[in-house]
Amino acid sequence: MPLLGKAALAMWWNVRPEQRAEFGDWHSHEHFPERMSIPGFRRGSRWTSALDTQGFFVLYELEAYETLTSAAYLDRLNHPTPWSTKMMPHHLDMVRSQCRAAASFGGGIATSLATIRLSPRAGEGERLKAALIDAIRDVPAMPGLTGAHLLVTDTPRATSRTAEQRIRGADAAADWIVLLSGYEGEAVEQAASTKLSAAELVRIGAQEKMIAGRYRLGYAMTAQDIAG
Repeated sequence: MPLLGKAALAMWWNVRPEQRAEFGDWHSHEHFPERMSIPGFRRGSRWTSALDTQGFFVLYELEAYETLTSAAYLDRLNHPTPWSTKMMPHHLDMVRSQCRAAASFGGGIATSLATIRLSPRAGEGERLKAALIDAIRDVPAMPGLTGAHLLVTDTPRATSRTAEQRIRGADAAADWIVLLSGYEGEAVEQAASTKLSAAELVRIGAQEKMIAGRYRLGYAMTAQDIAG
């Protein structure tokens, strides 16, 4: 798949303005390198909300779904560093989704991103999935766009609450996630508001309640950056 792997960890949260400078330093210089050193973590990217002053979206692309329950990853979750222990309480309104990649088209790292969190109506999951895949298949070839991906949350049943989660408090989770990326923010916005508008998503089988976000790239790192 054009995503660097067959699974992903998708997260949204807020950070208050007075904590953002330290958050950026910690997340770039300690947290990303730590995560990218875990076997199975292929790429991490951090995105800053274009709609408000507090929101972030972070995506980790994983080699395989089993990475989410690997001993190396769980060890880091249960033994946060002192700096991580300090910063975790500042992750506000955390939404953390452990996902399988249902479809992925395009590739690379863009500068603009749209996220859409949605859920299928009862009995319409297969119809919605097929329609979404058909809708995003040609996105990478459109002017200003580079990629489109469908993620489906599948929380590992064997994973107990980790030390990091206990520090943060309870995490919410998205259900299905559509990502649209590009090098022109207006093109990303146009695609999200037409091909994947709320009315269109409801028509093809989604529940009416959904959450859309718009983001700009803040930082990205791959496992090769650590190896180098």
